[in-house]
This record gives sequence, structure tokens and C-alpha cells, in this order.
Amino acid sequence: MKKLAVVALGGNALLRDNQQGTIDEQEQNTTDTLENLVFLIREGYDLVITHGNGPQVGNILMRNDAGEGVYGIPQMPLDICVADSQGGIGYMIERMLRNVLYKHGIEREVVTLVTMALVKERDPAFERPSKRVGKIYNKEEADRIAAEKRWIFKEDKKREGGYRRVVPSPAPIEIINEKVIETLARQGAIVVASGGGGVPVYRDLEGRLRPSESVIDKDLASALLGARIGADEFYILTDVPFVYINYNTPQQEVKEFLNYNDTMSYLQEGMFGEGDMAPKIKACLQFIKNGGQKSVITEAFKLEDRSYGTKITMEYDK
Repeated sequence: MKKLAVVALGGNALLRDNQQGTIDEQEQNTTDTLENLVFLIREGYDLVITHGNGPQVGNILMRNDAGEGVYGIPQMPLDICVADSQGGIGYMIERMLRNVLYKHGIEREVVTLVTMALVKERDPAFERPSKRVGKIYNKEEADRIAAEKRWIFKEDKKREGGYRRVVPSPAPIEIINEKVIETLARQGAIVVASGGGGVPVYRDLEGRLRPSESVIDKDLASALLGARIGADEFYILTDVPFVYINYNTPQQEVKEFLNYNDTMSYLQEGMFGEGDMAPKIKACLQFIKNGGQKSVITEAFKLEDRSYGTKITMEYDK
């Protein structure tokens, strides 16, 4: 059986911090990133591609605000905004990937699935909203909106005196389309799925799917999907070539090879930034714990160069 890999595209793979976010910029970034997947395809891997949606869904929420304020257009709930971003980004990835495959003379089908992710209705995360979404407001605006809409705001780390809405980020427990995703991938189609962590839903007491006003961590959802479809390898493409311990200190150290136990120890010691690398490490460990052979964290444009990237396995595997 061919190897199956899940490749999670980080936000920088689509949009960079120093860019405006035009469609031309996003399409070029996406194409440049997808070029790095060609070697996996040539090596015969079956592929599932997941992606982030942070900047894009933030822009959708800002359009919500503008439309409501200027034209009185009713705001759409967060689950619809996530689904909107999944469809738009998925279309862009699929079109750019089809062009890359055509350029390299590779015949593979590509399919994009709007994907729901199941969460628990009473996940503890709903008691501690932490995921920042949408635009930055000043305190007066934040207080007014909080009173009107019962939204929760927290001070933004990037702008002093700025406040952003925070929403829960519950743990995904199932990817609704996982069986279809696995079937298509095993048949050779490259599947784009679980964008932005998936559209969060829960089951009510009658078993019906209901929308959840929350955002799911993209890497955790990707790791869960990988484990549940029996993927062999899990790649997180980000903006750094390696994982470091003691980052930004005189004791900074590159870790190219890690095993499960040592990585868990480093995580518990606080070696990885909680809002940055720690969620990625947790996702990699979850994938390995649930049967995956290898997790890799590497820079988006260095995937083909095996000398880059931090490889995490159950035991050391150099």
C-alpha cells in the first residue's frame, strides 16, 4: 500500500505578514508552497492537504461588521464564516495545485471538501474563550459591542490599547467526512479538507448536528484526521525550518530528531511557546500517539530538502 501523508499548510503558506492579502499575493504564495509537494507526489504518496484560515476568516468577520454598520446586512455566525473561508481557500488551493500538476505533467485528480469537525457541546474550552478573531477595537468600541452582542473581548497582544473578540477553541473529536476523505485519498485523489480546523459542530440530544460558535485549532484537527484515516506521516508547514528548545536565548538549540518521550518532556517544561509552537508540538504528539509513524515540522519552502525539518517519531529514527 502506498504511503498516505497529511500536509497542513500554515497561514504563511497562503498569506505573509508583510503583505496586503490581495488575491494575486495569495495565489502566488499558494503556488510556491504547492511546488514543494511535487516530490511527495512523484514518490507516490497519497495526499490530504489541510490549511489554516486565520487572516481570511478575520477579513470575513470584518466584512460582516462593515456590512452590518453601513447597510444593515445581518451578520453571519462564525460557523458560516469558517465554511465561507474553507470554500474560497479550498478553491484557490485546488486551482493552483491543478496548474502545478499540469506544469509537471502529473495526472492526479484533486477534490476540495467543505469539512465539519465534531466537538463536545460542553467542552471545557467554552468556559475559557481564548482564540482571538476579527478586527481590533479600542476599549470603548469593545465595551459597546460586548454589551450589545454579549461577545467577550481581551486585550490584543500586538497593539497596545486594542481589543479583539475571543471565542472558544474546543478539541475536535471526529472529522465528519473522514471516511470519504480516506476513500478518495486511497484511490489516488489529492484531497483538500479540514480547512481552518473544520467547521465546528456538535450533536444535540436528538443526534442532530448543530453549529458551534467556536474555532478549532487547525493543526490538532489535521493530526486527528491523519490518525483516523491511518496516515503514515504528518507534515506541518510553517515559517521556521526547525523546532528549537530554549528559543531566543543563548542556550537556543536546534532539534532535528526527537522521540515522543523527550518531546513530551520539553513540552511540559515550557520549551515551546504556548501561542506559537506548543499547539503544533501537541498535534504532532497526538498523531504519533494514535499510530502515526512520523510527524515533521518544517519551513513551507524546504519540505523537499530532507536536511531541514524537525522529525518526531515514537523512538529515535535517524
